[in-house]
Amino acid sequence: MTPPTDASPHISHVRTVDDLYGPAGRLEAVLNTGRPDAPFSAIVCHPHPPSGGTMHNKVVYHAMKAFASFGLPVLRFNFRGTGLSEGAHDNGHGEQNDVRAALSWLEHNYKLPILFAGFSFGSNIGLRACCGDVRVKGLIGLGLPVRAAGRDYTYGFLPKCIGPKLFISGTEDEFGPPETMQEVLSHAPDPKHLVWIEGADHFFQGVPTSPRSKLDQMQAEMRTWLSTTFNL
Repeated sequence: MTPPTDASPHISHVRTVDDLYGPAGRLEAVLNTGRPDAPFSAIVCHPHPPSGGTMHNKVVYHAMKAFASFGLPVLRFNFRGTGLSEGAHDNGHGEQNDVRAALSWLEHNYKLPILFAGFSFGSNIGLRACCGDVRVKGLIGLGLPVRAAGRDYTYGFLPKCIGPKLFISGTEDEFGPPETMQEVLSHAPDPKHLVWIEGADHFFQGVPTSPRSKLDQMQAEMRTWLSTTFNL
């Protein structure tokens, strides 16, 4: 497949992807096509599948829109066993290979450097797969979890994440409290940028003292970092 060409460089069409396969079988995916002269492609990974996470999650959607606002082609996919994706949930092990399969799909079809973003489970799994991959030039972790519903997430791999990194979390994130995340992220090498969204919970929604959704703020922080870091 050759990258689609849009009539307008600012219009991003959405289409289904029928030829993305991981080790467990076909992965359901959608693509925002982007501009024909886009300097990067992008991938966004979704939260914990058994807890209801899919590529249509609101945080994932807003992350996609941040990439798409620069005309980048953006790939979203469902991990194995989610939606119409074949296979079964593998507690984060096989899912790393799903991410690698998606990176290879983007590399094959667009031949562009890749930017990554993931939310919650998708941030941990995606970072594991992308850190150290020379195809990936920028990393965004949204709502990195430490402990959620009895599941522990570790980050011993962070020291090998040498590319530019953006981490965005809410000050009221119940699965990644600020004091814990500050310690975790201290082991990530520079360049890195950590943003705390005041009054946001894990899903970038408000709390009783600040009830308005914070998704737009999260998206704006992504756009600012992408623009300044990659001259978009």
